[in-house]
Amino acid sequence: MHDCEHLERPTPLDGVRVVEMADGAGEVCGRILADLGADVIRVEPPGGAASRRSEPLHAGVSLRHAVQNAGKRSVVVDPSGEDGRERLLGLLDRADVWIESARPGSLAALGLGAERVRARNPTLVVLSITDFGQTGPYRDWVATDWTLLAMGGVLSRSGLPGREPLVPPGEMALQVTAAQAAWAVLAAYWNRLESGHGDTIDFSLFEATVQVIDPAMGTVGTAQVAGYEETRDRPAPGPYPIFRCRDGHVRIVLLAPRQWHAMRAWLGEPEDLQDAELETIAGRARASGRLHTAFEDHFRDRGKYELTLDGQARGVPIAPVLTTADVLAAEHFRARGAIARRELARGIVADAPTGFAEIDGRRVRAARRAPDLGEHDDEVFAEPSRAPHPVAPDGPGPRRPLEGLRVLDFGVIVLGAEAARLFCDLGADVIKIESRAFPDGARVSPVHFAIGHRGSRSVGVNLRTPEGVDVIRRLVAQSDVVLANFKPGTMDRLGLGTRALREINPGIVVVQSSAVGATGPWSTWMGYGPLVRCAAGITSLWRYPDDEAGFSDSTTIHPDHFAARISAVSALAALVGRRRSGRGAEIATSQAETLLVQTGALLVEEALRPGAIVATGNAGRHAAPWGVYPCAGDDEWCVVTVRDDGDWRRLRGALGDPRWAADPELACAAGRIARRAEIDARLAAWTRDRSPRALTAILQAAGVPAGFMQRPAELEHDPHLEARDVFRTFAMPDGSPRTIENAPFRAERIPRPRDAAAPEPGEHTREVCAELLGMAPDDVDRLVASGVLEEPAAAGHVAVPR
Repeated sequence: MHDCEHLERPTPLDGVRVVEMADGAGEVCGRILADLGADVIRVEPPGGAASRRSEPLHAGVSLRHAVQNAGKRSVVVDPSGEDGRERLLGLLDRADVWIESARPGSLAALGLGAERVRARNPTLVVLSITDFGQTGPYRDWVATDWTLLAMGGVLSRSGLPGREPLVPPGEMALQVTAAQAAWAVLAAYWNRLESGHGDTIDFSLFEATVQVIDPAMGTVGTAQVAGYEETRDRPAPGPYPIFRCRDGHVRIVLLAPRQWHAMRAWLGEPEDLQDAELETIAGRARASGRLHTAFEDHFRDRGKYELTLDGQARGVPIAPVLTTADVLAAEHFRARGAIARRELARGIVADAPTGFAEIDGRRVRAARRAPDLGEHDDEVFAEPSRAPHPVAPDGPGPRRPLEGLRVLDFGVIVLGAEAARLFCDLGADVIKIESRAFPDGARVSPVHFAIGHRGSRSVGVNLRTPEGVDVIRRLVAQSDVVLANFKPGTMDRLGLGTRALREINPGIVVVQSSAVGATGPWSTWMGYGPLVRCAAGITSLWRYPDDEAGFSDSTTIHPDHFAARISAVSALAALVGRRRSGRGAEIATSQAETLLVQTGALLVEEALRPGAIVATGNAGRHAAPWGVYPCAGDDEWCVVTVRDDGDWRRLRGALGDPRWAADPELACAAGRIARRAEIDARLAAWTRDRSPRALTAILQAAGVPAGFMQRPAELEHDPHLEARDVFRTFAMPDGSPRTIENAPFRAERIPRPRDAAAPEPGEHTREVCAELLGMAPDDVDRLVASGVLEEPAAAGHVAVPR
């Protein structure tokens, strides 16, 4: 991309300088900030960051490194020497954010602890990303993506009943926790802008994995829906079946009665499918045998795209199960600019995902290829020192950073609730807009709604009336953010499209999230999460490689929570940009495109080596041993991941250095991969007689990344999570206690979320209309009587004090 193109694109974080010394999730976090316009300076040791050597390699270049470091600048600094240490401190003196992922205590031993660095630059936001956090029983353990998925409660619910658990594809834990880390950085940075003080964030990848993928104690995860009442085995697949067709597979999601009626009509209204029992999800589940036979017959001889286009046109939620190659070739993603040909690193040009959002109609994307090692040494160190940031005198102490911001929440179900909750937990005044005619589907479960909307206010308003729309327009004039995740075009049809809202309030930030994008050939598709995963290529990789029909993503809610964080990060970045420009922004995010970003390295590898990316199950592609191993007990498992030759030597020691492991051929990765089956069999024989926790402790003591498989019901009693106050007790609407997530991250100057109940429908209608719109009681009475405004049905209801 040319420099002029870079200047044209929206850059809400323009002027924000980030010094990054991190691998894994820290690198991805830096890439998110770089895409949003921050100047991210990657500080690497002599010889380069470890990620430069990570597989897969193409022409000697790590594809993972290329994807995760696009848009950054690279300098080389050796902080172990005095000159290098001073050089680094000089960089940090001029920085706004420092992202580091060193082992706990290692930087402090070099004289580079957060306390010393912030004493020199009190406005600096330090994001310290570690596997398990700076404190707690697991502090010194090491993790990989797979061990995080095991310990974080994801692995236990992935796979098919009667089989070993199946690790999800695409470095899911590291990619999605990076979005949580970006949210933490921007929240603390916003707090710096408001208060004049920087902060230190103790960010645990383990805790973020528990919260962001399919949370058991968060806003509506499938593990939570199950109420933890599950067998020791994998749960049975949900109501999202996949069927073979002429050239692959399709998935259908039949939830509403009208969708079943559309499906039945598509089948030709067969007499044996007219039962009243089939009008409900439960009834169709009981009759799944005969239903699936009818579906299989209908789909068998037609192509996946043909079926999808026909079914969607009829009102049947259906999607093709796309392979990675299909995704790269999809006209929809190319038309939207979500996949394009780019220079990723010097000499490496390939089709790749471009960015995770659109701002003011333009794709958020990296401004340049990933840098060569030390490419920007001369440039960066020749830059003049920046004026020191003003530091406010010590104020009252910790504060919720988003106090003073107002969010109008039109969101529904999971993604909408989660995006709004992130703002609410950090102090924003979140006003949920709803009506009896079109209630949020999350209200069918009082527990789930109570968790997802805690602390927000509710205004009941009929948006099908001119007076109702006028109420919203008046609220927009006094708000900062609008969040919505309706079907594309819905807000425009209500007269509340972005252009109309920005005419009322030029500073408003409008965030609209859709399933597969608001434009493009597929934009009108019904897009539930299971269909999004199919269209984005995740489902085809999430299966057992020895079973063509072994798809195993039916019991997850991913990417709802991930996409919610992408929406929230984009919105908060736009608010940062508004402080400089005075202008708001229109932000569009897509669940499918967040998945493209998650699997970016896989898509690039497939583009460069067609046919390379297929379902691999529990076999690590680039290292061995790397897998899921049986342990003593009923359906107990442990993940063991040997990253390199050093890990192999440490594993040998933990095993007692058996003779078979001393074979010189196994000393290198290539030799171990070639003999993977033999090593796995021997390792499984050793793990099978040990409990998963005991086994994890043995291997972690030796420095080998290992992790016991933990079930959702076990998380709240995990000693490490308990020690770090990851959960707290919350009163449900009926007064019963419930364990919920505490805070999305730990920071010195940001307190935990306040304990506040979720609102009843319309509970705060009068309060908000009087407080913000200056409406007299008689005016509210008139609008309530005419059905424009709505209040709680129960007479004498008292609002919870704020």
